[in-house]
Amino acid sequence: MGDEIIGRSIEMNWCELFSSNYVMRLATHTPMYTPAQYLLSRRKLSIFKGADIKLLCGTNALYTNMLRPLPTWNINYLNCGMAAGTVCLGVGAGANSSSVNFYTRALYRKVLSHDVVHSVRDERTKHLLERVGLRAWNTGCPTLWGLTPEHCETIAHTKGDEVVFTLTSYHPNPRKDRAMVDVLRRSYSRLYFWPQTIDDLGYLQSLGAADGVEIVTPSLAGFREVLDRGVDYVGNRLHGGIFALQRKQRAIIVAIDYRAREMAKDYSLPLVERDSIETDLADLVESSWPTRIHGLDVDLIEKWKAQFDVDKS
Repeated sequence: MGDEIIGRSIEMNWCELFSSNYVMRLATHTPMYTPAQYLLSRRKLSIFKGADIKLLCGTNALYTNMLRPLPTWNINYLNCGMAAGTVCLGVGAGANSSSVNFYTRALYRKVLSHDVVHSVRDERTKHLLERVGLRAWNTGCPTLWGLTPEHCETIAHTKGDEVVFTLTSYHPNPRKDRAMVDVLRRSYSRLYFWPQTIDDLGYLQSLGAADGVEIVTPSLAGFREVLDRGVDYVGNRLHGGIFALQRKQRAIIVAIDYRAREMAKDYSLPLVERDSIETDLADLVESSWPTRIHGLDVDLIEKWKAQFDVDKS
């Protein structure tokens, strides 16, 4: 559901494009059509191939090495013709190699647009695209675009009585995650758990930490409903924390990988390292602090959008 949060944020922050045009969506993890399928269904598929603007969105849509069994953007050099001319919109990059290999460079140069500047989430991804000979600006993740100083002023400086938390089943650390729940039990009178993916609830139960925790419906609507009751957020789901900030709720993101660290470094997201849970989390929860997103270049975002000449009227 992280990509759902990203997609929702893009639509909210670029209304002039998405509210007045026909929009088609393709899941990036779904394999592209083969050349043979395109020949057999040319009339239908040419709609996608001939789209006026093709946008690639998603947290780790790019990788340093695309020679992998199941790439997040599920394309290869032979089947990517329909996606040719794609423009990155706030994407991030995963690092699965020390450098960009020849195949990945050739693939990105074939499928990504050379005519416009791409929008990326952080400096790391900007440097990746520049290394393959493409232009990119660090506009930040679109989930941050609405977190203006005026918006952040409405977020509480001190903790509330209730909290919703998240865990990441595919990146477990039972001792640290159990310690996080213990801190929250001491600091809050009521705990909610939002399982963002299918295995998260089972992971919580495996920790022996589910007693007394109320389970939120595993959908973005369910998460929004509990946040709108005025509860805090603490957890290691990056976009879950950003969504809480969008809903004007106090949030602490627990960093478990480079994605949260890179965005916190660039944009001052409220963050604690999972390795520091036992020493730092309680103090951060109990202390008073304002939410301030620094480093977001609004003028650069508008300059990037202006490349597409979308009527704002």
